[in-house]
Amino acid sequence: MAQTSSKNKDEQGKQSFAHYWKQNLRAWKMWYRQSPGYFASTMLSSACGALAPYGTIWLSARIISELSGGRDPQRLAFWAVLTVGATALLALANGALKRWLGYEKSRLMAVRFKPLADKMLTLDYAEIDRQEVQDLYSQIRQNDNWGGYGLYQTLELFPNFCKAAVQVAGGIGFTLTLFLTDLPAGSPLAFLNSPLALFAVLAFMVLVVALSALCDNKATLMLTKRVSEFTFGNRLFNFYGFRLTRDRKAAGDLRMYRQIKNVGEPLMDNGIQIYHPGSSMAKLSKGRVGVLFGLCQSLTAVMTCAVYLFVCLKSWGGAFDVGLVTQYVGSATQLFGGISQLLLTLSQVRVNGSFLDTTFRFLDLPNHMYQGTLTTEKRADRNYQVEFKDVSFRYPGSDRWALRHVNLKFHIGSRLAVVGPNGSGKTTFIKLLCRLYDPTEGEILLNGIDIRKYRYQDYIGIFSVVFQDFHLLAMPLGENVAGAAEYDRDRAARCLVDAGFEARLDAMPKGLDTSLYKDLDKDGVEISGGEAQKIAIARALYKDAPFIVLDEPTAALDPIAEAEIYARFDAIAGDKTTVYISHRLSSCKFCDEIAVFDQGAIVQTGSHDALLADETGLYHKLWHAQAQYYVTKDRR
Repeated sequence: MAQTSSKNKDEQGKQSFAHYWKQNLRAWKMWYRQSPGYFASTMLSSACGALAPYGTIWLSARIISELSGGRDPQRLAFWAVLTVGATALLALANGALKRWLGYEKSRLMAVRFKPLADKMLTLDYAEIDRQEVQDLYSQIRQNDNWGGYGLYQTLELFPNFCKAAVQVAGGIGFTLTLFLTDLPAGSPLAFLNSPLALFAVLAFMVLVVALSALCDNKATLMLTKRVSEFTFGNRLFNFYGFRLTRDRKAAGDLRMYRQIKNVGEPLMDNGIQIYHPGSSMAKLSKGRVGVLFGLCQSLTAVMTCAVYLFVCLKSWGGAFDVGLVTQYVGSATQLFGGISQLLLTLSQVRVNGSFLDTTFRFLDLPNHMYQGTLTTEKRADRNYQVEFKDVSFRYPGSDRWALRHVNLKFHIGSRLAVVGPNGSGKTTFIKLLCRLYDPTEGEILLNGIDIRKYRYQDYIGIFSVVFQDFHLLAMPLGENVAGAAEYDRDRAARCLVDAGFEARLDAMPKGLDTSLYKDLDKDGVEISGGEAQKIAIARALYKDAPFIVLDEPTAALDPIAEAEIYARFDAIAGDKTTVYISHRLSSCKFCDEIAVFDQGAIVQTGSHDALLADETGLYHKLWHAQAQYYVTKDRR
């Protein structure tokens, strides 16, 4: 993550503004596809908000001109009524448009992280499993959490850009006559009529506005270059204040081992120091950054004074009456304020550009896994033959073989147990079987054809898997089992019963409609690790795929409950090909074949009795290391 932050830092100033502008346009296009209403409401609301002051300024100028001139009661009444009516209508229109904008923005905010989530869901598993990808995703979230930088910032920039652009356009229209109206020839200030004088005045005002925007941009860049330090502080606050203290599972350890005092408080102290009055951030804010921000505000005041001086000098010289003074002062102030806002927005586009580069680097990650074109035949006889032919595999970025020269053929409708010590390659074997990864060497065949040639979704559809790190959602129980909002309720209930969840299901207050956990439903129920594993097994049964893979699904169960589930599962599986992976070898006794893994290779294959008879083999050693548990269980 520190490397990503450094990249942000290094990219600042190296890319052209055109590059950052294109990145910003790309982000706007993304958001537009998500919510066109947000952009329509923003443009209308910004236009109304920017033009409303000009209307009020123009009408006020007419009233002041009449008061300083003819003072006709009827004309004064007309202008007064028109001013009040127009102001009221503009206020109503502005309020309605802001409400529409607020509604559209709230809808968009609800899905602000959807582009990132969609990318995560569509990335190859091999990509998601890479630490570099996880770090990149984490950095994007940290940038957003710290200052809204990245995609969210573009939503803040769009209304600013629209309002500034309309404000500048309106200001030009209302102040054009200020520079075109000449002073009387005999006026001592007639020199202001010369094009050179007008150019000098305009150049001075634009220069002041540009310097103000430059100071703001420079200060913001200085802060963003310290992004790694500031986001780390936010990470500490987020971890301690929002995750650690609210994690129910961690509550016991926090108290028993005094981790709140010994770990939590030092964490918070480190976080506070980052924002402490004596920290580098504070010193920066009180030093160069503070000076630049102060200079930015001072230059804005200088520009306002220049506008007042120029308008008053022209009015004093006789170019126009006092009413137009009000119009020109107000409209010129609005104009140069719009120019200032426009320049600031464009500078923020540049500042946000490197953060967008990080975001799009993630969103542009390619999927390297070939998706295949062949359709997996849907066979009623479940006759799917899978074979590993001299398969070897290394994880990306590693020089160590996780699997080496694996040869294995699945017999249709058989029961295969995969056993071995930790790190022997059992789970890697399953990941290759399910095509979460492709082999580095060798090939895996389905009915004699390389599985890479089959359509990816079709191929993985023949597997029901319960992984070690399975995940249940904070959704109703039935939806967790079916993996869908619409499902066969009788089938879901039957699968839960088959998985040994019947008693707990009967106790559920709303049956299949009972929400798991309390994340989204205050009436949700908490379940134990063993109960969660039974639900995961029920989910595998509901899919009704011809291959069932259980990757240590009973780790949270006691040996007796495990034996009961395996015995029941063996009967339920029927003609399906079933693969069991477990450290405890109780599943092996009823399996047709056992594959023993060690250091990434299959070192033994055979039945339980045959392998147990080989006293020199690894299986014999593993079995007798656990025999006491099975003996105790059998005696019961």
